[in-house]
Amino acid sequence: MTKKTGLFSIAILALCIVAAIFQTSWKNAEPWTPEQLLEPSALAATIADDGAKKPLIISIGPAATIKTSVGVGPASEAENLVKLEELLKKEPKNRDIVIYCGCCPFKKCPNVRPAFTKLNEMGFTNHKLLNVSNNLKTDWLDKGYPAID
Repeated sequence: MTKKTGLFSIAILALCIVAAIFQTSWKNAEPWTPEQLLEPSALAATIADDGAKKPLIISIGPAATIKTSVGVGPASEAENLVKLEELLKKEPKNRDIVIYCGCCPFKKCPNVRPAFTKLNEMGFTNHKLLNVSNNLKTDWLDKGYPAID
């Protein structure tokens, strides 16, 4: 093997490793962008502002807790994804929508990814995921944000 051939082989191997790493991280990417995460304080302010345009707020977890939200049930269950689709099928694709769960720490939640993916598949363009990093009690209720009575 010549020095030139050896360097070429090393370059090809390095490219294969980089491609494998990129492919793995791409597969593990979330279905939302960072810009599609909505902080709880921002949603709470919108709900409290009588003059603000209100989004459709949907609980895709075990309970509808946030004021004005509609519950469809845990989105990890196929029948609840169907409920979500039924709820949204007559909504305009540019409708402001916020989904949330809050059952557990955000990165472990079984409900947010299937629901957000469904919104993407349906072609919605103004949908957000409430950034509930711990759980709904800690990140919403304990802060005194608007809840269903």
